[in-house]
Parts: sequence; C-alpha cells; structure tokens
Amino acid sequence: MKHNLKAIKADLQSRGIDVLRFVYSDVIGVCRSKDVLVSQLEKSAENGPAFCEGVWVTNTRGDVIDAGNIAADGLQDMVGQLDPETITPMPWEPGVAYVVIDSLKPDGTANMFSPREVLRKVVESYHAIGLKPVVGPELEFYIANRLVGGGFERSLSQTGRVYTTGALVDPNGTFLHLMRMLDQMDIGVFAGNHEFSPSQYEINLWHSEALDAADRTFLFKTAIKDVVHRTGQHATFMGKPWNDEGGSGFHLHFSVTDMKGTSVMHDGKGNLSDTARAMIAGVTANAAALTALTNPTVNAFKRLGPDTLAPYRANWGYDNRSCMVRVPPERGGGTRLEVRVGDGAANPYLVIAGVLAAALDGITRKLPCPDDAVGMAYDNEDAPILPATFTEALDALEANANLHDQLAPELVGVFLAMKRDEIARYQQVHSASDDRIVTQWELDEYIEEF
Repeated sequence: MKHNLKAIKADLQSRGIDVLRFVYSDVIGVCRSKDVLVSQLEKSAENGPAFCEGVWVTNTRGDVIDAGNIAADGLQDMVGQLDPETITPMPWEPGVAYVVIDSLKPDGTANMFSPREVLRKVVESYHAIGLKPVVGPELEFYIANRLVGGGFERSLSQTGRVYTTGALVDPNGTFLHLMRMLDQMDIGVFAGNHEFSPSQYEINLWHSEALDAADRTFLFKTAIKDVVHRTGQHATFMGKPWNDEGGSGFHLHFSVTDMKGTSVMHDGKGNLSDTARAMIAGVTANAAALTALTNPTVNAFKRLGPDTLAPYRANWGYDNRSCMVRVPPERGGGTRLEVRVGDGAANPYLVIAGVLAAALDGITRKLPCPDDAVGMAYDNEDAPILPATFTEALDALEANANLHDQLAPELVGVFLAMKRDEIARYQQVHSASDDRIVTQWELDEYIEEF
C-alpha cells in the first residue's frame, strides 16, 4: 500500500519530529532499526528503506545461520514499508519518533520470514471465518545495575515487596520516570508496580485487536530498554536471569469477537461458548509445540516446573493460576482466556501468532475441549506435562504440521534453525547437569538482547 508521504512528512515536521526511526522485530525478537531523516522521507520511504535478508538469520553473536535459502539466494533485499498508524514519538528523545514497518519482498508481496507479516496472516485467517482476535499482554521485567568491569546485579535486594510502589522499591526514580515516558507514548500503558522478586516490575497494557496489541508490546519492550539504559541501569525481560529468584513471564489474555466487535466467548448464561471451548482445546492440543514460541530460549525452561507458579501441564481451569490456560472470572463481554506459559524474552509477534494459531486450529478442526483442572494442577495426571527442555519443544514444533500451516513454513523453518544453533552453542560448554542452573553463558547470550 502506498502512503501519502508528503502529508506524513508535513505532519511530522509540524510536531517537531525530524527523525523517524523505522523499527521491526527480527525472528528472535531483537529490534532492528534505521533512522530516516524526515526531510528526505518522500524519497527514502517511497520504495524502502531496504534491509539485507540476512537479518532474519543473524543470531545474538552476529553469526549468519544457513536457513531459509537466504544465503543461497544471495542475501537479497527485504523492503521496509512504514505503517503510519504506528508512528509514536519518543518523549525521552525530542524530535525522534518510532514507526513500525511492514516487511515486503522487492516485488511488494509479504515477506513471510517476518513475524509481523505472519501474525497478520493468522489474523486474516480469523477474519475469513468472521472473527476478530483481541489481545491483552502482561509482561514482567527486572531492572538491574551494571557492575564495574562487566556483569549485572539486581538493583534491589529486599524481598516481600510485591504489589508496592514508591521510593522503597524505586529509590532512583527509574520506574516512575519510565511510567511517565510510556504514558506520553500513548501505547496503552495504564498501571504498574513492583512484582514478586526484588527489582522485578510489571507494567499493564490495555487490550486491543491482535496486530495493534503486538505492535504496542514490541514498542513497549523496546522503549523500556532504551529509557532505562539511558539512566545507567539496565532493563531485561530475560525469563530467569537469577538462580535465587523467580522468572519474568509474558501472560497473554485473548478472546474473539464477531466482525462488529461483539464477544463470542460466552453463551449469555454465564458459560463458555462452544467457540471458547474449541480455542482451549486448540491451545492445549498444540501446547508442546506452542511452548517453543512462547518460551524461545534455553533459559526459559529453567523458569518452568512444578510448584513454580508457572505452568507445568497442558491443562486449563477456571480462575486457576496453576494451569497453562486460565479462564478469568469475568463473564459477558469480559470473558477471555489467559495463556500463562510465556517467557518475558519471547517475541510478542510470535507469542500472539502462536497462541492464536493454536486456538484457530481448535476452532477449524472442532477439537473437543478436555475437562478443566480443579485445585493445584501440577499433579493432575489427566493432562500431559509440557516440554522440560527447549530441545523437546523445538522437536514438537517441527513435528506439528497444523501450526506450520496456520503460521508460515518459511518463518517456522528459520526459527527452528536459529534456535537449534542456540542450543548447540550452549551444549558446547554445558552438560545436562546444568539444565536447572542459570549459567554465565545464558547471561551473556540473553540479558542484554532481551
């Protein structure tokens, strides 16, 4: 789609914005970007800017992985096309604004290595059957101090400060400053607090249609890391950065409406609808493969397990936080599902695309919903145990043709290759005896990237 770049340029200049930061998520969730001068926007954004497709197969160490025929095809161009609805000023950097880009092939068709384009495909599959997915993300993260000579430590050591705010849990004012900056971005942030572990925080985002929610979550994570970095501290969404404290999750609330916006999650009598039950069936049936996308690091699986307040089995329950899928108590228009397995380091586009694809599989195949779990569900043997390692999760994803079809074989193939490379590099220096211990390799690999 061609946009009126002259009008966009004039609008940006009227708001004092002279640099537009084109941003997009790569396959592993790293924010890639290019700064474009607004004065040159009509030329630079007419057919671009272009990026080398090698970005899709570049790992955290800067190595280019052989996958998707990207290298074999000569490292061709990927063309970025700005989405003007995502233009978001950066209040801590006057004169600069983010804009999320669509990733296209040079012929103008969608690039299916792009997580954003894959999510768009899943959303369009819902639209084809008269449904619109609505998503509300919840993410946790840590604020850490940088140590002289390298490394990190938690910025706070006092325990027992869950659900608190103020100087006791924010002595430098970093969190309060962060909240104010996010508010000025107008990306749907509405509240926040200190979480369970020392120096761990959660900030809440409003729900919205799936692609918009993913864009806002992507900008949210990108902004938090940028704002906190400028204070001299460091924000990380790494799932489990510390051996002695709990991890950071990425919970996803989601529902579907008809095309007019009316919820189809309930039957009007206080019960889940057949559609909602089919969605639960899809998520639990595809749970093993789904965890590869929601928990996409070696480190992520050290956060999971029995009695961790993170899911352990592919089950669901009514207002039950020991289950993978929780049905919150609200009914009527507020009826929704919450997938609780996600890891803070996960790519928001792939978490949302994966969960929606699994739910859509349940709808289209009319899968029967299993019985709900009651009480603490870790020992309820009616539901299978989720993968215990990243390798098990990747094996499940590779074998799951239903998710390949709902997502895109191109992206799934590159994701598998990138993540198997990650595991191989970990195994070069660590054995299975380290599977429950957070290692220095993981900190080097993840804490600054995610």
